[in-house]
Amino acid sequence: MAGQRIIAVDLDGTLIRSDLLVESVFLLLRYHPLLFVKALFWVLKGKAYFKRRIADAVSPVVQTLPYNQPLVAWLEAQKKTGARLVLATASETRLARDVAAHLGLFDEVLGTENQNLASANKRKALVARYGEQGFEYVGNSSADLNVWSSANVVHVVNPEFGVLARARRIGRMGQVFDDRASYLRVLRKALRLHQWAKNLLVFVPLLATHQITNLDLMLNGVLAFVCFGMCASSVYILNDLLDLKDDRQHRTKRNRPLAAGTFPMTHAMVWMVALLVVAFGVALAALPWRFALVLCAYYVLTLGYSLWIKRLVMLDVITLAMLYTVRVVAGAAAIFAPLTFWILAFCMFMFLSLAFVKRYTELYDAKEQRKGDAVPGRGYQLQDFELLASLGSSSGYLSVLVLALYINDAAALTLYGHPKLLWVACPLLLFWLSRVWLIAHRGQMNDDPIVFALRDRVSQLIGLAFAGTFVLASL
Repeated sequence: MAGQRIIAVDLDGTLIRSDLLVESVFLLLRYHPLLFVKALFWVLKGKAYFKRRIADAVSPVVQTLPYNQPLVAWLEAQKKTGARLVLATASETRLARDVAAHLGLFDEVLGTENQNLASANKRKALVARYGEQGFEYVGNSSADLNVWSSANVVHVVNPEFGVLARARRIGRMGQVFDDRASYLRVLRKALRLHQWAKNLLVFVPLLATHQITNLDLMLNGVLAFVCFGMCASSVYILNDLLDLKDDRQHRTKRNRPLAAGTFPMTHAMVWMVALLVVAFGVALAALPWRFALVLCAYYVLTLGYSLWIKRLVMLDVITLAMLYTVRVVAGAAAIFAPLTFWILAFCMFMFLSLAFVKRYTELYDAKEQRKGDAVPGRGYQLQDFELLASLGSSSGYLSVLVLALYINDAAALTLYGHPKLLWVACPLLLFWLSRVWLIAHRGQMNDDPIVFALRDRVSQLIGLAFAGTFVLASL
């Protein structure tokens, strides 16, 4: 090795746009929740022990990790010039070796075994092996500053805030790789702000009781919308952290910020907690306690869905329908409005149909991509394909029947000046539901039918006509 160029490369946040320990912890939470509770006590025995025990239990799929391709290409070019590549990481050694074996680039692997190989420990290990300034080092975080101080060339990859400036003060700068997208744009995608449109359902009780002009109740509705949005975004982040393994095998979900590694996992965890705290803080401070109770029920139900229910056949779609319906219940709680049989029955059948559309679309994608006999992370088989369509379309048509029966109910005669005009809403809803299922059958449906409806021009026009029908009937 005398005279040979040595390039030591960090793994987490550098070679991969992710963190193996964080991924492993959430894998443990998803697949072994009871062991996850026990793992909280492993931390007390030190980081090296904690990492070893986590690696004993679970392991991320290294083939689908979000590798930093510009860096990989550069390393391949350096290897061709005769450089010796060393993977030097604080991750558990077995995981690091799996990554090295997959890439086929590294001549040597240094990882955490009996001692956590980070910062000063990593610097000492590299200096002991290659000498002071006997190696180049590629890193990204403040923990790497210690290692750079003993390197002969400093290479920086997608640095944390302030790290690049401090690295430049060390000197001996080499390559700088930074291909990150706008933080706000990635954050918006990670929070799935477009999904907040689902929370407009909290205004349904306000509209159904014809209290839309009451400014106090409208303010409550707006606050309920924001609280649900923040809570839902917190849940989306948790769900994405739990589903990394499956999302990376999905046609579109692999592009989500956490699956693609474009959003730091540490940031995701901070946002997840902060949004949840603010959501419940506002709910308890500014809205009726009943709303906070419903919001808590929504979070618990969603948590159960993320950890367990989503893999249970049929129970998953019923839970999805309930999660939509809970938004309507929360809207009623926010304005002290009574929940009628008609609203609950209509919502349950309608949202059950849309939940079936979501599962049907996933099965369709799996069928087209020929990914075995099942959808990753779900309990359905490809032979369930036609059954889901039958159950889903039937449920949707039942919601139209509920609407038709409501039109002849005494409540409609009281609330609407021209209740017979509401009959126009029935064929509009029948057409929309039939079109949604036809599009799903053709494989052209978005993963989420609600998102599809918000972006689809025909759905927008039908929605306006549907709302207009109720406005005219109330005159």
